[in-house]
Amino acid sequence: MTSSPEPTGIVADTGRSHPLDPLTAGEIQQVAAILRRERDVGANWRFASIELREPGKDALPALEAGELTRREALAVCWDREGGQAWRAVVSLTGGVVTSWEHLSGQHPNMTVDEWHECDEMLRAHPALAKALARRGITDMSLVLTDVWAYGAALVPERYRGLRLGWSDVWYRDSEQGNPYAHHVTGLHPIVDLNSMALLELEDTLADGAPDGQPAVMGEYLPPLIPVPLRQVKPLTVSQPEGVSFILDGRLLSWQNWQLRVGFNQREGLILHQVGFHDTGRLRPVAHRLSFAEMIVPYRDPSPDHYRRTAFDIGEWGLGFMTTSLELGCDCLGEITYLDAVVHDSHGEPRTITNAICIHEEDSGVLWKHVDQTAGAEVRRSRRLVISFHVTVANYEYLVYWRFYQDGNIECEVRATGIMVTSHFTEGGQPPYGTLVDQRTYAPFHQHFIVARLDLDVDGPDNTVYVTESVPSAVGGDDPYGLGLVVRDTPLRTEAEGRQDYDWGTQRGWKVVNGNVRNGLGTPPGYKLVPSGAFPPLLDRSSPAYQRAEVIGHTVWVTPYRQDERWPCGEFPNLSETDRGLPAWTAQNRPIENTDVVLWYVFGIHHITRPEDWPVMPVDIVSFWLKPSGFFGRNPALDVPPSAAECSH
Repeated sequence: MTSSPEPTGIVADTGRSHPLDPLTAGEIQQVAAILRRERDVGANWRFASIELREPGKDALPALEAGELTRREALAVCWDREGGQAWRAVVSLTGGVVTSWEHLSGQHPNMTVDEWHECDEMLRAHPALAKALARRGITDMSLVLTDVWAYGAALVPERYRGLRLGWSDVWYRDSEQGNPYAHHVTGLHPIVDLNSMALLELEDTLADGAPDGQPAVMGEYLPPLIPVPLRQVKPLTVSQPEGVSFILDGRLLSWQNWQLRVGFNQREGLILHQVGFHDTGRLRPVAHRLSFAEMIVPYRDPSPDHYRRTAFDIGEWGLGFMTTSLELGCDCLGEITYLDAVVHDSHGEPRTITNAICIHEEDSGVLWKHVDQTAGAEVRRSRRLVISFHVTVANYEYLVYWRFYQDGNIECEVRATGIMVTSHFTEGGQPPYGTLVDQRTYAPFHQHFIVARLDLDVDGPDNTVYVTESVPSAVGGDDPYGLGLVVRDTPLRTEAEGRQDYDWGTQRGWKVVNGNVRNGLGTPPGYKLVPSGAFPPLLDRSSPAYQRAEVIGHTVWVTPYRQDERWPCGEFPNLSETDRGLPAWTAQNRPIENTDVVLWYVFGIHHITRPEDWPVMPVDIVSFWLKPSGFFGRNPALDVPPSAAECSH
């Protein structure tokens, strides 16, 4: 095995663009201007999304070689007056709209602007002020309203067809206090988001006396918590000779790995064209890796929570909610940052500085053996980490893609932030959550994340095998019952590609290229090693499940289609059914020896704890993509010793 040359540091951006590079601020402005000029998208219109229309795999080689010149954008916008939405394909090279499709009955994603506008409108509304005053809350500067999207089945009949939202009401104890410390239980505005008008104020205390807010300690800032800070000595990470990766534009190279770093307003971080340098060539591993949906159903049927099912990607967008990272806090060590450009609902670009963090980390021992003659031989592992952080109102999701010297890829998600809570009267705690403070409980809920894994293992034509460990029967050649065999079963159709995790057989899924061979004469593969997989525990007839049937299986396998991107449908806002994976896979298309996409459903089954309050320590979940026959032997044999780093 030969290695690619070892980089010694970051190369300055050459300025070269690539067909997969995200839209620039200028290109976003260009898209909005073209739509205003050609389709009369005026002041009453709003832009839900503007993103690169990524070229399909068939066109990408010609675009990369410069033989084809084409750059396009996708835009979704709607007219607030009539509520009608449209999808446009805009040619950036030609400066024209090439497609203009009416999205009948569809409601585009919620926008950050709407969230802020709704909060401002409600806090200035006399009806809300009156309802809060009855509860003893009079300082509206300490009030926060937090609007959520609806599922269609839960929309009151009188409001059908509107771009509707419902809201929680919260208040804080002081200007610097936790805005989510006190839930105003039983008070929920319903809002027409197009007219930005309060339609109805649900108030359980409208005809009764206030029950009083409980005394809650919901603070986490050092000056406000009732305990002194502990003493912790500094921990520093130093790389005096610089980092070992090269970032050329958005092309990232490190320890035989090569990939492109992408970003859009919906998925946030995207990894393109992931490959590994081996035996003198770059071997493809994955065409595209991203998160395609995140479904968070709250498992509490009470009036405060029965509508609370979030589609954080489809309804809001991870990219829109990405936050800037800070050296030494969010990332530690020698850090390289990439900015990201998104837009507001008026089509104006907005730059998120330090949106993506790239750095190296020590990862313990890579491999080791102590021999009686040769002594100890140890290699330390390091990993390349590409991360971004997202704030979804009260919750934070921290996403890390980690690349290892031995060809492994790990994806880790850390959930933190502040739990949704409600208070209750004495002796009346609901059974659907955990007591976390005085007369305050946090509802149980689930976080389902759908990773879209477009693997191209040594090329696009792959077959997915379900791999299971099975004990052999006692008797014959195995009288002691010690035998263990692995059964690999190819998945040939989309019906077979609907798969569930099985702990009893340690089920995993291996993506194999049967058209080539490794040095041992066997086909190369990469294995999805699952963790954090759990059943939905929802009745199949429930509205929450009907909108997100994807959570009914751990893995789905589909043939690659450029337009099949969103597992719960393109527009889950105000949706009634799942128009994504269940609809696509109903065709039962062949998936053997073809270009396949794996959709992996994992996440956190959050049985809330007092220790999660008032701010959660991170809850961690991950999965792995591991080479399985991709190499003929340990690909990290060429990692050099690090004696100097190990000395005292």
